[in-house]
Amino acid sequence: MSELFPSQRIQILLPLPLSGVLDYLVSGDFNLKEGDFVTVPLSGRQVQGVVWDMDPKESGVPTEKLKYVTANSELPALPLNLMEFVKWVSDYTLSPLGSVLKMALSVPRGSDKPKKKILYKIAADLPSKLTKSQNRVCDAAISDMPLSVQAWCDVAVVGQGVIRGMIKTNLLIPVEVYGEEQFMTPDIDLESAILSDEQRTAADHIILQQKSDTYNCILLEGVTGSGKTEVYFEAIAEALGKENSQILVLVPEIALTTQWLERFSERFGAPPVIWHSEMTPAQRRRAWWATIRGEARVIVGARSALFLPLKNLKLVIVDEEHSQTFKQDEGVMYNGRDMAVVRAMQSHCPIVLASATPSLETLINAENGKYDWLYLGERHGPAELPQMASVDLRVHKLNAGSWISEPLFTALKENYGRGEQSLLYLNRRGYAPLTLCRSCGHRMECPHCSAWLVEHHKFNRLECHHCGFNRIVPDQCPGCEAKESLVACGPGVERVAEELQNLFPDARLAVMSSDEISSPKALKEMIENIENHNVDFIVGTQIVTKGYHFPMLTLVGVIDADLGMSGADPRAAERTWQQLEQVAGRAGRAEHPGRVIFQTYNPDHPVLQALISGDKDLFLEQEAASREAQNLPPYGKLASLILSGPDKNKVINACKHLARLAPHSDDISVLGPVPAPLSYLRGNYRYRFLVKATTKVKIQNEIRDWLDKIPANRGVRIQIDIDPYSFY
Repeated sequence: MSELFPSQRIQILLPLPLSGVLDYLVSGDFNLKEGDFVTVPLSGRQVQGVVWDMDPKESGVPTEKLKYVTANSELPALPLNLMEFVKWVSDYTLSPLGSVLKMALSVPRGSDKPKKKILYKIAADLPSKLTKSQNRVCDAAISDMPLSVQAWCDVAVVGQGVIRGMIKTNLLIPVEVYGEEQFMTPDIDLESAILSDEQRTAADHIILQQKSDTYNCILLEGVTGSGKTEVYFEAIAEALGKENSQILVLVPEIALTTQWLERFSERFGAPPVIWHSEMTPAQRRRAWWATIRGEARVIVGARSALFLPLKNLKLVIVDEEHSQTFKQDEGVMYNGRDMAVVRAMQSHCPIVLASATPSLETLINAENGKYDWLYLGERHGPAELPQMASVDLRVHKLNAGSWISEPLFTALKENYGRGEQSLLYLNRRGYAPLTLCRSCGHRMECPHCSAWLVEHHKFNRLECHHCGFNRIVPDQCPGCEAKESLVACGPGVERVAEELQNLFPDARLAVMSSDEISSPKALKEMIENIENHNVDFIVGTQIVTKGYHFPMLTLVGVIDADLGMSGADPRAAERTWQQLEQVAGRAGRAEHPGRVIFQTYNPDHPVLQALISGDKDLFLEQEAASREAQNLPPYGKLASLILSGPDKNKVINACKHLARLAPHSDDISVLGPVPAPLSYLRGNYRYRFLVKATTKVKIQNEIRDWLDKIPANRGVRIQIDIDPYSFY
């Protein structure tokens, strides 16, 4: 065979944490090209990889030592723009190329040959008389797209009996298809929302950029409730008008976007293709196949959707672009918002960054003219911005065991009396953040992390929110063995809800936190209950800041406005301002005016002054000046190196060795090593270096050269985080 089909050296990238590509031989009968999926032998097993280079430079590995590609796949080739993106992310984050590829191939049995399925489509010749239910099925048909029995039931809102009856009478005819069931195609001709003049101007600008088929980044800033979503829906409709186009919408947490998905379905007559980590393997496989074939037109997902094989990307939207959840802090550490800008740039398409509270980095880029800047300053329809005020807890002292001040209680009582809804916000899960012994002072801590165990009253358990360790609340102190001496210290949302229920025993309460909401279905039911006014009081964590629209919600009380204001995080003040601005935006989003009350021990803090006065520009100017003076992003560069391992002495010795070789100049400095704030996490000791550099330094090159000087240290792991967002 080798005489008929001469062998060729090629390079294959495997989705494994290897340093780079591997050389293989392939016979000419395979007829491969870059991006094709192949199967190759590796250490006695067969693994799937991607053809990375068909004409590689000589690697120094003798030809006689190379193994042959054993099979190629019927799957369409990985798009070249995705291969380029994988390489860029690897270089920027200093992550193994194969680890980044793995995120693009995170689909079980992705290259299996599709299985045959029987679907059903409307018959060409239908009788003139049909039942009401049969007419509903016909009206729900999308062109001649075949669907499964259950899919017909869903789109037509009829029972299976109706569908099976139509199959039996040949009103629906069977069609053999290979692969997964097709997704419904969005309809751009459905009636869109009536936009205000301000919204129309913004939409027209984005549409103009969309028509140009070139990269451009647009900041769409608008106060909460100003209708940013309707504006970029217009851009999506424009992009869908292009043949075989694909649109990517990134959202911070896909499980929390129920209302957004419903609005999309109302606007376009079909849901988008969804992508996130909580999907079942079958759901992920179906979405991935539809994307690589070009059948998935609009994909909405979490940050990992960036690595889907989009073949013809024409528009990228990043909703709530400021959200910290776009940053991945494990494995390949990357910022989804920043990588989305790169993906759009490489795909030569526009990208819209939407937010009511844009990040300082994005605002500086807009001010410097790097991004276009659109602003929506008015709430859509009759809604007005809420009035804001603070309660000084140094004056209005809290009673022992109470977390609701007298002024806030009075406002809650008045709101309840008017039949309107109120929200109490506290970004702290569980019942209490600390449990200690009143006899000896023993604190209940995690055995695997340097963190307190959080009490969850509902389940009578103590839980570590870092590693997941949990135990039943003991009857006696583990330290002094005193019985019934353990007391809960500080409030979580469960404790605030308990106090609220005691104050208003007849009221209907809902707690919105990740502990209470176990699935998207549970979240949808809770939102519907709030929308239908089956709830009087909501107590929630940052989940409630995710763009929800509750018409009867007119009062927001922030239990601890000081939480998160300070710490090692240079973005602490900015992040707190964003969270409080977003949660305040839940109030008064319809015709009823809204109020926001911040409980604080520091009412003069710049964040609270900016919120109450409405002068966010002054706060952001002060924040920018502070960052610039300290050479912090966006005026400087940061990178974090975390060394960790189960043997503390090994980690310390590795840190000392690394410190001796650290780069230092006028443009770069290395701080540390010091114990990380969470110095013991999941059974590993952790030490941190922080690298600061000016914007003219290529910080990745400096770190790469630095690490190349030290040998691999068995038992010590080094994590590199370019542009760190977490400082734990």
